[in-house]
Amino acid sequence: MLAFLTSQIRMPALAALLFVAPQLAAEDIGDAKAGTEVWEHCSACHQIGQGATSGIGPHLNGIFGRAAGGLEGFDYSKGLIREGNNGLVWSLDKLDAYLENPKALVSDTRMSFDGLETKKERDDILAFLRQFSDNPQNIPEAPPTARTHEIVLPPEVLAIVGDSEYGEYLASECTTCHQIDGANEGIPSITHWPQEDFVVAMHAYKVKVRPHPVMQMMAGRLTDEEIAALAAYFEKLE
Repeated sequence: MLAFLTSQIRMPALAALLFVAPQLAAEDIGDAKAGTEVWEHCSACHQIGQGATSGIGPHLNGIFGRAAGGLEGFDYSKGLIREGNNGLVWSLDKLDAYLENPKALVSDTRMSFDGLETKKERDDILAFLRQFSDNPQNIPEAPPTARTHEIVLPPEVLAIVGDSEYGEYLASECTTCHQIDGANEGIPSITHWPQEDFVVAMHAYKVKVRPHPVMQMMAGRLTDEEIAALAAYFEKLE
């Protein structure tokens, strides 16, 4: 983002951010590759990926953000339909609870699975499943796959009011990769993010808590005000 901007980082902002501590260890985020092994517990009943169909259980493409019992055409248990009608939506936390003990969350579910006792297994399978939900795919800050932010920013950084018009001016390099219409074609959408989530994510790249070298470089070029401006612009896009 923004190759034409100065690469110098203002020292007061950097000094403040050096004291930012990660809230999640890397292993708490989940390993999607390890999740493929955990998936073997699920694959007897569920399918996922291109061409997946429902069989004994519903296919799990797009599971994040789906209402419980909400996949059209699948014959769900009355319990899951009831919970969906009561507002249960498959977020990260709800799926984690369901995978730990399905009948503790939905007492009369037909899913004949005792659950995954270890948090590591649940984190890994959730990271695996997240790859097959279109929006978002691997942006942990955004609903419905929200996790606790990796960093805690100083209040004065979060309080900066971004200038969306300036953000539009700055956004040209963002949109060489990210689709301005919010489409997700292999690169996650950044359109309509809550501003705080956008700001936190960019600062996480800036201090190299988030491990993407290109984004680390691009975020490192931005001032706090420029990040806030981009956040304001992308949140308000039509």
